[in-house]
Amino acid sequence: MTSILWSQSSQQEKLEQRKAQIQREIKDNEKMLKSVQSKEKSAMNVYLIQKNKIRLKENLINTTEKQTKLLANDMYLNQLKINKLNKELLVLKEDYAKKIVQSYKSRSEQSRAMFILSSENFLQAFKRVQYLKQYTNFRKAQGEEIKGKSLELIAINKKLNEQKVAKQKLLEENKKERLSLEKERVEQEKLVNEIKKDKNRIVSDIRKKQNESKNIDRQIDRLIREAIAEANRKAAAEKARALAEAKAAAAADAASKAPKSSKKAAAAPVVVEEAPVARTEVSSSRIELTPESKLIADSFRANRGKLPWPVEKGFVSLGYGNQAHPIYNTLVIHNSGVEITTEEGANARAVFGGEVASVMILSPVNKAVMIQHGDYFTVYQNLSSVSVNKGDKVGIKQNLGRVRTSGETGKTVIKFLLLQNTTYANPQGWLSNM
Repeated sequence: MTSILWSQSSQQEKLEQRKAQIQREIKDNEKMLKSVQSKEKSAMNVYLIQKNKIRLKENLINTTEKQTKLLANDMYLNQLKINKLNKELLVLKEDYAKKIVQSYKSRSEQSRAMFILSSENFLQAFKRVQYLKQYTNFRKAQGEEIKGKSLELIAINKKLNEQKVAKQKLLEENKKERLSLEKERVEQEKLVNEIKKDKNRIVSDIRKKQNESKNIDRQIDRLIREAIAEANRKAAAEKARALAEAKAAAAADAASKAPKSSKKAAAAPVVVEEAPVARTEVSSSRIELTPESKLIADSFRANRGKLPWPVEKGFVSLGYGNQAHPIYNTLVIHNSGVEITTEEGANARAVFGGEVASVMILSPVNKAVMIQHGDYFTVYQNLSSVSVNKGDKVGIKQNLGRVRTSGETGKTVIKFLLLQNTTYANPQGWLSNM
């Protein structure tokens, strides 16, 4: 039972930590919502943030319910323990009372002496003395056991009362959160009705943004191919140089070992022709990994599912791939990465160590940073300013620049892409707790 109680206590602690995290996320979400509501001309972005707030509140209610169930189980086990202790104490006290009565009846020193002196021989007398000592010690031990179990019973009863108070508090919290959630859903329904009145404009805006996104994706694809080609050219040149140096070393070694008679003939300097670099077209779709870049790529791959987020706080407001519009189900939106809504003034940060392959100006207000990790690339879009340059080595969580806040919508959104060579991957499978 102790191991069960310990396990439940550990689970309760984890749930409490999770609840605290959700509450922090709700506060951050409310902060973003206020910022957006003060600037927003359209209800769509407010809807997305409020939708996340509803999801967080649902998670909070579920976590509280789990806490309540665990607490109820813990209380039940404690009650069983109390019942068991009460029964054990009853038996102990009855037995102890009998022993006290018996001791009272034979309390005189004369009766004890007679009990010993009436022994038939010395051995029997010795055994009777030992018996009286053991009896006295047993009675003391029994008294200590009763005292110990009584104290344990008091402690468990106190804990049970505390658990009852905690359970009541959780139930009240849950009730309060459910009322708040219902209010949020009513507000969301109003927003949906407002959005539906403006369907034509919203559809037109989405199509415009989708075209802009496709153009940006093409720019990124071109820059990645250029980065791959440059990396492969460097690798090929390094390989050719290493080969030429090896041939020169071999020629010099052969000359030093030549016979003396031939050394005069060999006095003229030995010219070693550099191995010509093959004129074949350098691949622009896949990086030829060197031993060093392979180590980086392997390390990056080993951290799948454990990479930090590209911003410190936020939530995924648009996932990866093709997905239905949150309100108009027939409208399909494509996203080559994930869009994370964060707070105003947030900084973009590297999810892993690597080298800045490119700093891109995608539009007058949209900058991006591309970092190479072996044959993997991460791209950080929608930055208002950039704090790194091409060729810089960056570390994990290093600041790359400021995420742009839209003057029109008030939203602060970073778009994060992840590719292996030119193949897009779903970042949500790579980032931790996503």
